[in-house]
Amino acid sequence: MSDSKIPLLLDQTIVPWVGKTMKSMDHFISSKLSEVGINLTRQQLVLMKVLRRDGPLPQNDLAFLTERDKTSLTRLLSGMEKKNLVARIASSEDKRVNLVHLTKNGEKVLNEIAPKVLSIIQEIQEGVSEEDREAVIRVMKQIQENIGKHVNSCSSNK
Repeated sequence: MSDSKIPLLLDQTIVPWVGKTMKSMDHFISSKLSEVGINLTRQQLVLMKVLRRDGPLPQNDLAFLTERDKTSLTRLLSGMEKKNLVARIASSEDKRVNLVHLTKNGEKVLNEIAPKVLSIIQEIQEGVSEEDREAVIRVMKQIQENIGKHVNSCSSNK
C-alpha cells in the first residue's frame, strides 16, 4: 500500500469523524450560547456540571475527571473565577490542596441555561432517529472500552 493512500483510508475510520464532529459541536454550542448572551464554552459547562455532581473537588481530581492537563485547567478555572462561577478554596485538611467549588452564581447560571443547552442539543440531534442515537452511544461506549483495555494493558506492561 502506498503512503498516498493512507489519508484516504483514515477517512474511512471513525477517528477523524469523531474529531471533526466534536470541533463542530464545540463551535455550534458556543455560537448558540453567545447568540442569547451566554458567554460560556462547552468546556466550562462540563466543568460546572462535574462540580455540581461531584464537587467540591481537589483541583488534581477535577483535571483527571475532565481529562484536562493541569495547566489548561488552571487557565480555565481562572477565567471562571473572574465570572464568579467557581472558587478555589484551600482544603481545611491540607492547605496545599485547593478544592474547587461551584459558586452560588455558578449554580444559578447552570440552572438558567439548562433549557437553552437542551434546546441546542436537540438542534444538533435533529433528524437523527432514536435508534441511530442509541447506536452511536453504543459504538462510542465500545470505543471507550477498547481504549480503556489498551491503556490498562500498556500501563501494566511498564
